[in-house]
Amino acid sequence: MNGYEDDGGAGAEGVRRGLWVEEPARRRRMPDPVRDSAVRAVLIVAVTLIMATIAFYFALAGAWPAFPMAIGAVAGTIVATWGVLDVWITRQAWNQRHGVLSAPSSTARGRRAGGDAREPAGRGRIPREDGPLAAGARR
Repeated sequence: MNGYEDDGGAGAEGVRRGLWVEEPARRRRMPDPVRDSAVRAVLIVAVTLIMATIAFYFALAGAWPAFPMAIGAVAGTIVATWGVLDVWITRQAWNQRHGVLSAPSSTARGRRAGGDAREPAGRGRIPREDGPLAAGARR
C-alpha cells in the first residue's frame, strides 16, 4: 500500500483518495470590505507590536533611538486602535447596507399567530407635530 489507497474493508479494490480533502467551512466567508479592513488592522497591530518591542530593547540598552521608537510605538497604538475600530464599523455598515438573514423569534410568531393581537392600522400611530404633512393636517 502506498499511502494513497484506503482499503476500508473493500477487499482487493482500494478506494483512491487524494492528498487534499476539502471540508465544508464552519463559518461563512467575511465580505470583502470587512476582510480587507481586518487584514489591514492585523498588519498595523503587528507592526506596532514590533515597534514597541524594539523600543523596549533600545531603552534597556540605552541606545539613542529609544525615545523616537517609543513615540512611534505610542502613535502606532493610536493607529492600531483606529484599525480595529475600522473593522467593527465596516462590519456594522455592511450588515446595515446588505442586510442580515434573520427570522422572527418564537414569541413574535406566537403573537402573530393569534390574530387578535394585531391592531387596526391607524390606532397604534402617534401623530407628529412637525413635518410636511403636519401643516396640512392643521387646517
